Amino acid sequence: MGGYPLALHEAVFRFKSDHAKKIFDALQPEMPDEVNPRSTTRCSLEGEDTLVLAIEAQDTASLRAALNMYLRLVNVADEVASLVDTT
Repeated sequence: MGGYPLALHEAVFRFKSDHAKKIFDALQPEMPDEVNPRSTTRCSLEGEDTLVLAIEAQDTASLRAALNMYLRLVNVADEVASLVDTT
């Protein structure tokens, strides 16, 4: 059987934020550079105020690693967008 094994683990987060588009734009450069070949990350927008982050992984360790990285990136991007809006 060829191709990649089926993903066994998935996490989907929806972040409602006034900065959803800015966060999405900040994450886009990271998407093509998958850090771990055992996980896949997708990011999209639902409307103008909801960022959707979906991560699929072959094992829990890969899922945890991807979640740690992308949730941290979302948090930092949101904090920076908030700082920029207040200045």
